[in-house]
Amino acid sequence: MKYPETLAKLIESFQMYPNIGPKTAERLALFTIQKMSIDKVNEFSDALKEAVLKIKKCKVCGNLTDKDVCEICQNTSRDNSLMIVEEAKDVIVFEKMNHYNGKYHVLGGKISPLNGVSPEDVNLGSLKKRIIDEKINDVIIATGANIDGEMTAMYIKKLIENMNIQIYRIGYGLPAGADIEYADEVTLMKALEGKTKM
Repeated sequence: MKYPETLAKLIESFQMYPNIGPKTAERLALFTIQKMSIDKVNEFSDALKEAVLKIKKCKVCGNLTDKDVCEICQNTSRDNSLMIVEEAKDVIVFEKMNHYNGKYHVLGGKISPLNGVSPEDVNLGSLKKRIIDEKINDVIIATGANIDGEMTAMYIKKLIENMNIQIYRIGYGLPAGADIEYADEVTLMKALEGKTKM
């Protein structure tokens, strides 16, 4: 059966999201037109537009925020430790744990020569200045346990190893090749507790 053009377009739109295949997109589209009121659709549409227009990267750490500087960077009670993560979603995962009270530095990716991502393509330009300006004592590198994550960690270590600070690599209760966002809280807590000096 061929769907009406407007419904086919909606199904196509849902497929723009990662990991949403044709069947899931079809279910979402049908739910939207059959079960959601026009008020709920408008509410959803407004939330999408507002998020796209207002959410940006924090000027200090690169985390997602709707202000110039995110709440974590504004919080003066945070420790003088800095955790370097690949993506903003990693910050959310660590914050949910409620076990780390330092600051973050979001790379916005990882160094991957095979994929054409060089050190200049990730958020490393301000790292040394931040360490000095914010009097950081400890840096915890929390990149993934895959080849690109390890390469990124080694590059960062080389970049900051002469700065008179302690450098740690997150411990891995995480299996090799795993992404931080998919780990449960206990595994992440163990990984954080098991950090090792680099």
